[in-house]
Amino acid sequence: MTVAELVTDGFDRIRQVVHGAVRGLTEDQLARRLDEEANSIAWLVWHLTRVQDDHLADLEGAEQVWTSQGWHERFGLTLDPADTGYGHSAAQVASVRVSGDLLTGYHDAVHAQTVAWLSGLEESQLDRIVDENWDPPVSLGVRLVSVLSDDLQHAGQAAFVRGILLRG
Repeated sequence: MTVAELVTDGFDRIRQVVHGAVRGLTEDQLARRLDEEANSIAWLVWHLTRVQDDHLADLEGAEQVWTSQGWHERFGLTLDPADTGYGHSAAQVASVRVSGDLLTGYHDAVHAQTVAWLSGLEESQLDRIVDENWDPPVSLGVRLVSVLSDDLQHAGQAAFVRGILLRG
């Protein structure tokens, strides 16, 4: 197994959890929060996809799918196009109300771009420094693991919220 195949498998698993968390839910169910401060499934999936889109576009030196493919307009959110959800208030979390098809459509578009970029990833590239704002500086490999970890946690949270909502 190559490093590209390994990392792609991780992103494939995130995609599966995202689809499972969203499948068959209404826009109201996707926006429901367990309490006033909790994140909804819609926000969690939107946020994890925005983070993946933002960070991977930065790594490959490309424009984000969010803007390049018109997803920002389709979502119709009042948020800045560069917003990934980091540090959102409860009101901002509540503002993410969209359909499951829109959520999974955007996620699938980001996943496709991610997989295409990863297909050319070589092990020798993992040590390249991509962010000098940290001590120690962040390598490409560390950034990929960071995105995988963050996305898996949020996908798991979305699946957990789904389970609670469906138990009623």
